[in-house]
Amino acid sequence: MQEELIQRRGLMLVLSSPSGAGKTTISRRLLDIEPLLQMSVSATTRPKRPGETEGRDYFFLDREEFGMRANKDEFLEHARVFDHYYGTPKGPVEDTLSKGRDVLFDIDWQGTQQIKEKAPSDLVRVFILPPSTIELEQRLRRRAQDSEEVVERRMSEASSEMSHWQEYEYVIINRDIEHSVDQVRAILSAERLRRERQLGLGGFVKALREQC
Repeated sequence: MQEELIQRRGLMLVLSSPSGAGKTTISRRLLDIEPLLQMSVSATTRPKRPGETEGRDYFFLDREEFGMRANKDEFLEHARVFDHYYGTPKGPVEDTLSKGRDVLFDIDWQGTQQIKEKAPSDLVRVFILPPSTIELEQRLRRRAQDSEEVVERRMSEASSEMSHWQEYEYVIINRDIEHSVDQVRAILSAERLRRERQLGLGGFVKALREQC
């Protein structure tokens, strides 16, 4: 069939938000129910922790190798976080996209800007907002993972992070997790149908016209 000639190029789906807005929960739900979506695997210079697997949790590199790869422009984005470096290798992402699968990124606005500069046509950006600052603080406290000092720091950082919402194509106010997941899936469905992502579409339409 002519339709079999059409193949889809995958996309890079970035979810960003202030801590506590629900980004990680939405990401996990998407990975559970979207078979063509997989999580981006970062490279890091931090030591491997017990139970972590090379290539599944991270690509573990020493500082010298990380620096060499960064100098060769082999990362879509990279940054220093405290005493260690983190980055997204280009190769595995490009391989995934070329196979018609999508890659999910859980990164901040700075990493998103770097990817935008290097691969704008493959990028779909979604910013997750909390319904209110009161709700955001309550969510951070309900997690019971952070000290009072950390909660206060995350709240102070939230304003700065949310100021970048206009850099994203889509903005979701996360009042309900399941509804927010449905909204992101709707975005995915629409973006997968973009003309430029349907490889071979021109040949398919040409064949259709010749049959008329």
